[in-house]
Amino acid sequence: METRAKGLVAATLSVVVALAGCEAHRAPPAPAKPIATVVPKPEKPRAPAQPEPVGAYSAPFVTGDFGGQPAVDRFIERMVAEHGFRPDYLKGLLSEARRKEWTIAYMNREAPSVKPKPGGWSRYRAKFLTENHIAKGAAFWHRYAGALERAQARFGVPPEYVLGIMGVETIYGSNVGKDRVLDALATLAFDYPRRAEYFTDELKSFLLMTRAERMDPASPRGSFAGAMGLGQFMPSSFLEWAVDFDDDGRKDLWAPVDAIGSVANYFARHGWQSGGAVVTPALADGASAAELESGFDTRYTLAALASHGIHPSGVLRVAAEPVALLRLSTNDGDEYWLGYQNFYVITRYNHSTHYAMAVHDLAQAVKSRYRSAFSASR
Repeated sequence: METRAKGLVAATLSVVVALAGCEAHRAPPAPAKPIATVVPKPEKPRAPAQPEPVGAYSAPFVTGDFGGQPAVDRFIERMVAEHGFRPDYLKGLLSEARRKEWTIAYMNREAPSVKPKPGGWSRYRAKFLTENHIAKGAAFWHRYAGALERAQARFGVPPEYVLGIMGVETIYGSNVGKDRVLDALATLAFDYPRRAEYFTDELKSFLLMTRAERMDPASPRGSFAGAMGLGQFMPSSFLEWAVDFDDDGRKDLWAPVDAIGSVANYFARHGWQSGGAVVTPALADGASAAELESGFDTRYTLAALASHGIHPSGVLRVAAEPVALLRLSTNDGDEYWLGYQNFYVITRYNHSTHYAMAVHDLAQAVKSRYRSAFSASR
């Protein structure tokens, strides 16, 4: 029995040794596969939350003068998708808008295609170079001298040219318009096909403006075509060039100080040259002067003008600069001027030689009156 037990022990030990040998020659285990690191995709920056537009407007569909128009529905869809407006808000607001039939009739009037009558500049100028315009301009300057001086320091635009714009546009706020801007823009966007694309964009800009400035869009009043405030900015111009010049946290073109800063900023952003001239009078000798094309967008060297008998009658402020040839028909015959870069900048406000000359002449008249009436008191 003892011998058998020893045999069993020996056998068992031999099996254990054999198993141990096999284990020693087994290939090492494959390294564990690394666990993939999941890198989260960067989140797209979220657009800043827009404030809720002002006014308790809400409707399931558009009613009233602009109800049932596909163009209105497309406009609402665009404003919802691109600018985050609530559809019910826009449907309620546009249900309140009213069609201005006289605006369409006015826009449809076309100027007769005939040669302008002699003396056109004299008649145009007389509309704006009035005692009312000049006296109110000087008084406005006196009241807002501080803001006008700040605007000149910041934007490089002299006070008289800011006032020239405001005087021609609204007589310094005396006539900013009586039509609701909402009605004017909706009428021209949806019921005036010839300019529908332009005015649809202006309506869009108007709604963005009123939302940003916390204004009820049914409240602002302006011109028959939607121009606003003392300087008569269209809504797209407001978004681009209006400034909060009185530092109250809002841009308000009906507020004189904001209007002053915004007009000056408009000029500066369009290339106004601080300290630069606007126009210089010229003399024309001989009939060849009439052969040259004239207008704010013409460009001539002094040598080219001289070859046609046109010479500056005053001292040129920028002798090497190409100039525009301006021909104005007065009651006493043609009048010639040379326009500089700053004259061209004025025409960015209104693309008209007559308009820019009226702004210039009114600016000089207001400046002269202000100096004689108020400068001694400062």
